[in-house]
This record gives sequence, C-alpha cells and structure tokens, in this order.
Amino acid sequence: MDWMVDPAIENYCQTMTSGESTILAELAQATVDRTRYPVNLSGRLVGQTLKMLVRISRSKTVLEIGMFTGYAALSMAEGLPDDGVVYACETNPRSIAIGQEFFDRSPHGHKIKVLFGRALDTIPELTAEKLDLVFIDADKKKYRDYLEMVLPIMSPHGLVVIDDALWKGKVLDPQEERDQVIADLNRYIYQHPNLESVLLPIRHGLNIVRKV
Repeated sequence: MDWMVDPAIENYCQTMTSGESTILAELAQATVDRTRYPVNLSGRLVGQTLKMLVRISRSKTVLEIGMFTGYAALSMAEGLPDDGVVYACETNPRSIAIGQEFFDRSPHGHKIKVLFGRALDTIPELTAEKLDLVFIDADKKKYRDYLEMVLPIMSPHGLVVIDDALWKGKVLDPQEERDQVIADLNRYIYQHPNLESVLLPIRHGLNIVRKV
C-alpha cells in the first residue's frame, strides 16, 4: 500500500498546498534525473509541512537525520530566520554534492550545515546546542536510537518529526523487521509519559512528537 489516502485526494492536497520555491522544484527534478532512488525525496507535501512547522514553532536550530539530496533541509531553511541553522546528517557524498549545488544557488542555503558521516557519530557534536526541531528520515532500524539521542538536547517543547511513520501501511500488519521497528516506535512514543504525538497520513506518515 503506497498511498495512505485515495490518490485523487493526495493529488488534490498537493495542488491546494502552497507552492514550492523554484529552486526546490529544480532540486526535485534533479533528484529524479540524477539518483537511483528518487522516491526517497521528501516531496512537496512533506517539505511544506516541515517549513510550516519551523515557522509556527519559531525554530532557530534544526537537525535533519538523513538529508538525501537536501529537499527537506532546504524547505526547512526557507522557514528559518536568517540566523537560523539546519544541521543535516548524510553519509552519501553524491547526494551531498547534489544538495550543495542547490544550496549554493539559494538565498537560504547558507543556513544549512552538512554533517558528513553516521548520524549516531555526528549528533554528539551538537551537545552544546538546544534543538528546536528534529526531522528523522534515515535508517529505519535506528529510529528509536535517533529519538533517544536527540530528546535530551531538545529545547523545551521542541518538536521531533518522524518520516515514514506508517511505512506504506505496513505498520498495520508487520511482516519484516523494519515494519515491526516502526510499529514498535509508534507504540513507544504513544505510551511515553513525557511525549505527546499526532500521527498523520501525509505521504508515508509523519509522527509529530512534542516533549511535555
């Protein structure tokens, strides 16, 4: 199940959502043209949701775990004030190169700082920071590790946004380890006494989590 809602409704939602910037549209097309797995692109609905969350939460310090070609990172950077920053973790040099090409062309690209390497190794470099928003979209089997690593360095009432939280609907009947990991994480968040969340059927699912 690749669609969380009727495809016609999904397309309507995308059509009625505020348009992406020209540079984001060009980055999306470059990802389709120049990568093997363009389906990994966050896309317009997720990107505009993240941008909105950054703005309404008045975030200044953002962490992205799993940058790919930088669509989500640039979307969030567009929502930040000029002195804001997106720390973006990524392990693929080719993906980083594509993203940096478009960051350099964007008036918001200077807000993005790429952390090359495994996120579990690079996140500890940010212990002096207080994170206002974290977007998790990397190795699904390590999602809980990422969550537990960032929670202590979140600002009060900081937001964590977890992508692929419905995993193409496979959380309803987990058959593989990755399906079960995500289903277990959703349950863990739901039962956590210091977290509140809303799980939304946007694309492959966004779980929006807040410390309380």
